[in-house]
Parts: sequence; C-alpha cells; structure tokens
Amino acid sequence: MPDRTTTDGPTINTTRRGFLAASTALVASATAARAATPDPLITEVQEWASGLGDGVDATPYGLPIRFESDVIRRNVSWLTADTISSINFTPIHALDGTITPAGCAFERHHSGAIELSKEDYRLMINGLVDQPLVFTYADLERFPRVTRTYFLECAANTGMEWAGAQLNGAQFTHGMVHNMEYTGVTLRTLLNEAGIKPEAKWLFVEGADASSNGRSLPLDKALDDCMIAFKANGEALRKEHGYPVRLIVPGWEGNLWIKWLRRIEVTDEPVESREETSKYTDTMENGTSRKWTWVMDAKSVVTAPSPQMPITHGHGPLVITGLAWSGRGPVAKVDVSLDGGKNWHEARLAAPGQPMALTRFYFDHDWQGEEMLLQSRVTDSTGYVQPTKTQLRAVRGLNSVYHNNCIQTWWVKPNGEAENVEVS
Repeated sequence: MPDRTTTDGPTINTTRRGFLAASTALVASATAARAATPDPLITEVQEWASGLGDGVDATPYGLPIRFESDVIRRNVSWLTADTISSINFTPIHALDGTITPAGCAFERHHSGAIELSKEDYRLMINGLVDQPLVFTYADLERFPRVTRTYFLECAANTGMEWAGAQLNGAQFTHGMVHNMEYTGVTLRTLLNEAGIKPEAKWLFVEGADASSNGRSLPLDKALDDCMIAFKANGEALRKEHGYPVRLIVPGWEGNLWIKWLRRIEVTDEPVESREETSKYTDTMENGTSRKWTWVMDAKSVVTAPSPQMPITHGHGPLVITGLAWSGRGPVAKVDVSLDGGKNWHEARLAAPGQPMALTRFYFDHDWQGEEMLLQSRVTDSTGYVQPTKTQLRAVRGLNSVYHNNCIQTWWVKPNGEAENVEVS
C-alpha cells in the first residue's frame, strides 16, 4: 500500500516495500557485527535457566514483572491541594495497543475513592417515571447485558497546555484518558423498566461518594448509547473506577461518567449543579463561559518517541506510534509530521477505527539522527480535522482549561531525547 505524503507541492508516492527492504538490511548489518563477538547471554547458561521458577500459585492475582515497575500512574503534586480530590495520569507513553490495563488507567476523584460492597449497593430511578424503582447489584446482573469498548477522557486533559508548552511528557499532557471494554446494562433498559413520562427531557445522575458529583444529562443521549457498567476489561470495576457500578457516557467528557452511581432522577430541565456551572464550562476570551460542551472532539498524540520515551537504539528503523480518538465517531485517518506541520504523511492504523474508542497508529521511519518536530493529526468519520493551538485560540482565547484538542509537538533532538515545545 503506498505511503501518501502531503506537501505544499505535488504529492510524493513512495513504497513501503523499499523502506522495509532498507530497514531489513540495516538490522541485518548491525546483527552481523554483533555476532562476530561471542555474546555470553547466548553462549553461557544464565541464572534464570539454571533452576526452577515460580509455581503457578506464586501470585494468585497476576502482577506486572518488576522490570516494568516504572509503568505506573503518576500524579502532579502541585495540581491540587490534596490527592483526595485530584488526578493521576495513565502512562500512555509506555503502553501499546488500545486497551488500557485497569491497574494503570487514570483516576479523577472529587472526594476520594470509596469502598462500597455489592451487597450494600442500591440504584434508585425516580422523578418523571411511571414507577420509581430501586435496583440491587444482583438485580442489575439479571438484565440483558452488553459489552462495548469506549475511551474515557477528562475534559481537562491537555488543559495545562493552553498558554504554552508546560509538562514534559505524553503521560502528563495527554494521560487523562483510558480505553476499556465495559460490560453492563444499557441505560435505556433500566429507564424503560421504570417508564418515562412524556414531559421528561433530562436526567440528573449522582454518585454515592461524599461529593456525589451530580450532573445533568440529556435524555436523548441516555437513551442512545449510555451504559450502567459493572465490569471493565472482563473483571469487576476497580475501586478507583467506581466499583461496583458506574455510568458510561460514550464520547462525552469524563465527569459525566458518574462513579458509584446511586441515583438517576428523570426531570424536565437541567439541574444546573455546581459541577456544570462553576466547573466544566469553557471560559472564553471575553470572560463569558459556554456550557454543555460535552463531546470530546477528535484528538491524537504521538506517544513514542516522546519526552518519557526517547530514542535509545541509535540510527536506523524507528517506529513512531501514538493514539487517536474522537467523541463523534470512529477515527478515519491519522497523519504524522516530522517537521512541525510543513509536510504530512499518512500513518498506518493498527485496526479500523471504532466509534468512541482509542485507535493505535504507526508510522515507520528511517531515522538518521536528524532533529524532528513530531506531530500527529487525526481526521474522524465526520470529516473533522484536529486543529492547531492557534486555531483553537482564535475562537476561545487563552482563558480556557477544558476541551483542548490541539496538535501536540515533540522536539526530537539528535541524541534521541525529546522535549515538549509549541509549534502552533
């Protein structure tokens, strides 16, 4: 398949076959040079092959090997006064594929992660319904269930980058996102069980934690694709992700995905809670704020090379990889630039884009130590193209925090290290 390259001039077509042939020759040459000297890791019996390893019951619940101990969620200590109401970040720079392991998927809490057992769990549906209902966890398990994969992104993801390049790592600029396979019951199923009155137009959803984090949700969205989830990636939700039950609102900002969901009130108008008036609104340049900007627009980022994932293997074949997503539908294509947006090259998608889910992309490059200004740019199924920061600022000024989906730039230096810079 040709690798399409877009420039200010005519289209240039190159073949991937030629690149792969050159790459194979380079690797073969390097391997032959190393093979000339005996490698003790091959010629000598190593410690791990000299005896017996762990038995199958050494770790009843599997954990990452100690060599991967750096692949963890991280906090930014100055971001909030206390970690009880704070955020930690997915190590997206160190992951591949698209499914985020639950153990390193980012968290956002408003009053800390609570412990709520299945036996103590209750979910109430009241308000403009024919019959108010209360469900136990066991009740929910008896309804027809579905399994779907969606990304969750905090509205503030990349928010600290509005005024310029701030944090040196993809984990910190874009790590308020994760992608999991959820299992549960559609919200439509439970609402139909209660019966919706004709005048109903909204829901008010709240959690069982001290903050409750109550949010208004349009009824149309609730009946479309929202879920009540009790499993993620095949296992019970983690405590920090809302065990035993959370709300799933595909493609919309993460603060609507209420954890420890305890009540759904059907209403005829939005409640205008604290979390949707003083918070989670977009302040414009003139000081006014726009609200109800729930959808997470198309976004992408190169995860490697990046500041936390420098190039360490020297010159030659280099796999540039990253993630792309859109709250409006599937990813259609991703382009990669090596020169700060002057020229764009179409990347290879690991799999066709899925609605409201992360998509992995790859771009194979022969790196010879040249400086690069690495960028990625996603186009979603609606034709929307990820904007530059200049384009976003022209509309929203410099006062915003939420919904920053601008193109990100990493400056890759001749020594392989990378730095967060702004090329907008």
